[in-house]
Amino acid sequence: QLQLVESGGGLVQPGGSLRLSCAASGFALDHSAVGWFRQAPGKDRERISCISSSGSAATYADSVKGRFTISRNNARNTVYLQMNSLKPEASAVYYCAAAYSAYSALCTVTKYWGQGTQVTVSS
Repeated sequence: QLQLVESGGGLVQPGGSLRLSCAASGFALDHSAVGWFRQAPGKDRERISCISSSGSAATYADSVKGRFTISRNNARNTVYLQMNSLKPEASAVYYCAAAYSAYSALCTVTKYWGQGTQVTVSS
């Protein structure tokens, strides 16, 4: 079965950190760029960050630049999102998605999505 599974979400206080994981099963992730996206209630889905298949290139939304870091371990078929200095407005369901392309600039053209993991930033 081809799937992406996100994990690592939860409740964190403002200013805190979380590390999300996106693990692929049933297919090799190393040929795909991978993106992290989030969607808060009543809002459009937002692309947060994308990483190329090799991990050599990454892009970030302005809203998270300098605080979030995307990385990947192709040997483990997993992509990560380290989130630091979290703000309440970061509360959302976070999704990862594998792209058809190997290039991070094209990570919005996706072929597989995970089911999402909830992140809540609140005191």
